[in-house]
This record gives sequence, structure tokens and C-alpha cells, in this order.
Amino acid sequence: MKNSILYVLCLFLFTCSNSDDTSTDPVVKNKVLLLKVDFTTTELEGAKEFIFEDNTEEFTITSDYQAPGDFGNIKLYYEQLDALIFDGSIIWAGTGEISYPEVLTNPEDLNSLETPVAFPSNALFENLMYDEFAYYPDDIDYAVIWDAIDNLELVSEYRADNPNGAINVFLYTPSVGIGNPLEWDYFIILKN
Repeated sequence: MKNSILYVLCLFLFTCSNSDDTSTDPVVKNKVLLLKVDFTTTELEGAKEFIFEDNTEEFTITSDYQAPGDFGNIKLYYEQLDALIFDGSIIWAGTGEISYPEVLTNPEDLNSLETPVAFPSNALFENLMYDEFAYYPDDIDYAVIWDAIDNLELVSEYRADNPNGAINVFLYTPSVGIGNPLEWDYFIILKN
């Protein structure tokens, strides 16, 4: 009888210890990285990493755009999760502002690399057309924009996780009409 109890106890302990081993398996989280780069200086101004509970490999950005008669707005969503990733106002002959994300991580608080991430193919860059009249310069130099973010550890991780993923480019123009390019920013959006 004692041997039977000892056998059951050992079996129980062995089963419990095996179930704990699964915690060492790497869990790939569903993440999106938003990087803000100044339109005129192409300097990195901040970053926001979104981590989602729902895990899906699909990533489509949809928009809710209200053209500025006087006041307009642009919202960007992770379509598959119906999750907001950007919200900014647009003012005709004025200057709108970003309301979401409320806070970006400062560039000096981001981990950097000694060796920059190689420039990917131009074919991977996709301008986000939130409206048929969305403005993008004809001669965007993606390599110059890439230089602003290529030394970030996060960019390296995202590119390693999804090397063929689109590099979404969104030009936020909070001032239109007599718009001031000094107020504009590129947002680079990556999915892991």
C-alpha cells in the first residue's frame, strides 16, 4: 500500500513539474511599433509600442478620416483587432494635435545598436492612403527616413520577427490649406 501511495505521489509531482516546463517556451506577442520622425529634419522624435492580447499575424491599417473644412481628424486602427493606434486633429489654416497616443517614449530612452539595421527594399515601404487625396511628396527618400530609426534595438527586433512585413509610412499633416511642413511628421508603423 505504501508503495502505491509513493508511486501516485511521484507520478503527481512528475506531472506537475512537466507542466511548468512549458513556461520556458517563448511566447510571441502581437506587437505594433509606431515611430515619429520629423518631416523636415528627419530626426526621430519618439516611439510607442503597442502590445495586444489577441494574437494574429494579419495586420491591416484602416482609417477614419474627416477632411478639414475648418477642423478635421484622422484615426488609424489595427483593423483585425479594432484597436486605435493613432488619433490626430487637422486644422485648416491652423495646427491640429495628436491626442493618441498621449505619450511617446523619448528617443534617448530607447535602446540603440552599434550596427544599424540594413535598409530594406523600397518595395516594402507603403504610404498609408487614408483618403484618395492623401498628400505624400512625389520624391520621398525612404533611406533618409530609415536612417532616423535604423539604430534602434526595437526596429532590429521587429525586422527580425517580420523581415518581409510592410513598412507603413503615414504623413501626419496637422496643418493644411496654408500648411506648414515644419509641423508635419512621418509615422513609421511596423508589425512584428
